[in-house]
Amino acid sequence: MTMLQDSQSVRHYQHLTDAMVDYWYRGYRFNELQLYLTGYLAALRSTATLEPYQVNRLEEEALRFLRDRSNFEEVLPEPEPDFY
Repeated sequence: MTMLQDSQSVRHYQHLTDAMVDYWYRGYRFNELQLYLTGYLAALRSTATLEPYQVNRLEEEALRFLRDRSNFEEVLPEPEPDFY
């Protein structure tokens, strides 16, 4: 597995994944997140912000992130120890 290596692709990946998690906690679900991802990638393709191979790689990584349910599990804070 080759990770994203150029800084612009990494920034887009971080933005995408942060947004997907945020939207998940706002009540959006898989189909809606997939539509968001599709629209985001379409915008990147139409603006030629990234090279086509970079957009394809970003798409692969973002879909992998979206399909991993552990990315959308709420992390509960650890209970504080009782020292009494």
